[in-house]
Amino acid sequence: MESRTDKERLLGHRGAVVWFTGLSGSGKSTLAIALERELSARGILCRILDGDNVRCGINAGLGFSEADRRENIRRVAEVCRLFVDTGVVVLACFVSPTRELRRMAREIVGTEDFCEVYVATPLGECERRDVKGLYAKARRGEIRDFTGISAPFEVPERPELRIDTSGRSVGACTEQLLQHLLPQITHNRELSSEADRIGNIRTEK
Repeated sequence: MESRTDKERLLGHRGAVVWFTGLSGSGKSTLAIALERELSARGILCRILDGDNVRCGINAGLGFSEADRRENIRRVAEVCRLFVDTGVVVLACFVSPTRELRRMAREIVGTEDFCEVYVATPLGECERRDVKGLYAKARRGEIRDFTGISAPFEVPERPELRIDTSGRSVGACTEQLLQHLLPQITHNRELSSEADRIGNIRTEK
């Protein structure tokens, strides 16, 4: 089997996981989609993972009990690790409300490949954006254990990035993400290009 190094040399960049955590409606998926477009424009292969494309597939049999939510995140982290070992940049969008869940995900993926992004949009703004009315249902007691209303969200203590989308444009937030992420995932591209250049010079000689 080809090694991770082989895969990353082929793609020209490193694999990594950008783990977006925050309340429902905070802007996790919006930022991930914008970041995916920017990275793709630079020739960087990405994959977005979120509740919509995970719970209808590999986690279709899981519910929303504490045990099932933990298993949901565990499986997602394992899938992330497989993508990273193939050189892909994974943009994972999950509320993942507890520090223990996020710590588990980081340990599975590996700290050196894990970038935790806390989308710190205030609860009031998240409720204002809620077109599905989930927060209203939670406040009426129609949804149990809804994070931010009837279930707690543990604020990350040391995330790699903290982004509040309430007073900033998507473009500005995406630029912050790019400035942090690009140096970490593109150095292999520069090294590979330099190695190819040296090899071409030697061949010409």
